[in-house]
Amino acid sequence: MSAPRRPLPAWAEIAALPLINIALAFVTVGIIVRIIGVDPFHALRFLVLGAIGSSEAIGYTLYYTTNFIFTGLAVAVAFHAGLFNIGGEGQAYIGGLGCGLAILAFDHFLPAWAMIPLAIAAATLFGAAWAAVPAWLQAWRGSHIVITTIMFNFVASALMVYLMVNVLIAPGSMTPQSRNFTASGKLPSMQEVLAAVGIQVAPSALNLSIVLAVFCCVGVWVFLWHTPWGYELRTMGHNPEAAVYAGTSIKRTTMLAMCLSGALAGFVGVNELMGVHQRIVLDFPAGYGFAGIAVALMGRSHPLGIVLAALLFGALQQGGAELAFEIPAITREMVVVIQGLIILFSGALAHLPRPWLQWMLALFASPRSGEVPAKRAEG
Repeated sequence: MSAPRRPLPAWAEIAALPLINIALAFVTVGIIVRIIGVDPFHALRFLVLGAIGSSEAIGYTLYYTTNFIFTGLAVAVAFHAGLFNIGGEGQAYIGGLGCGLAILAFDHFLPAWAMIPLAIAAATLFGAAWAAVPAWLQAWRGSHIVITTIMFNFVASALMVYLMVNVLIAPGSMTPQSRNFTASGKLPSMQEVLAAVGIQVAPSALNLSIVLAVFCCVGVWVFLWHTPWGYELRTMGHNPEAAVYAGTSIKRTTMLAMCLSGALAGFVGVNELMGVHQRIVLDFPAGYGFAGIAVALMGRSHPLGIVLAALLFGALQQGGAELAFEIPAITREMVVVIQGLIILFSGALAHLPRPWLQWMLALFASPRSGEVPAKRAEG
């Protein structure tokens, strides 16, 4: 008789199941790579070295990870409220716009200690405001949040194109970008910060935004699991009827969840514009808003899981670029396929290995053959 299936313990649900999904994705990728004539282990070596093989590689991996953390947290907060926010791309765009406008307006007058918090606050407000409109349409007009957030991605993109081409473009520039920020509007790089304490690393795009990402992870964890507002938000996501019965305002909580989600996505602009480009440019979100959905799914919408998933996606982003450079047969599109397979196995096929894992755990947990249960022995 086969062992009965039991609910997975928490450690298996959070750690084992995602790791099995990732392993299945990499096995599938290995088969594809073998078919095109490349040794999978040779390709894996370049992928790993490209992601963590030097201080420069680690810096770029953590830089990409920072963006994935912001958008992953943005999606996760909405998930916990039962909302599917697909507008992270547009919210990141508008959050970056707010950040850039604040710097362009005040960087000639304010020192860095005042300019940087002001720019971060502007990114927060603009990102939250852009998410508040779909939230209001859902809460008061019944519009579906998925449809409205997708539409607002296109609106944000069109708005940025118009502003960059007609309003914010630097005088005499042929490229749609603003003037450079002054020193007070730039975030210090981690190379500069570490050099100040005597640690020498290679230059990379990594900057102090990673500290903001860590702060956001802790803040989301505290808010969702240790405040009454977070409890109301999660209750609404699990059972809206019970939340209403307990006195929760669905409209107010919807607005709160979406505004927090938009604010978190807006921090992508802080990392990209203040930390890397140091001016407003087009297309700086670069798909991070959509990838955040996969990061949140893989991380089970928990801040710790999101950090681990973001590290994986950051390593794939950086290591994949090196892999495509070292092995011409593996193009940049192939790296996108790798990411897509991980998303497939962690999202649509997330529960595929669940029966096998339940069977194995039940098998190990069942009494060994030949053992007599204590009560039967007493009889």
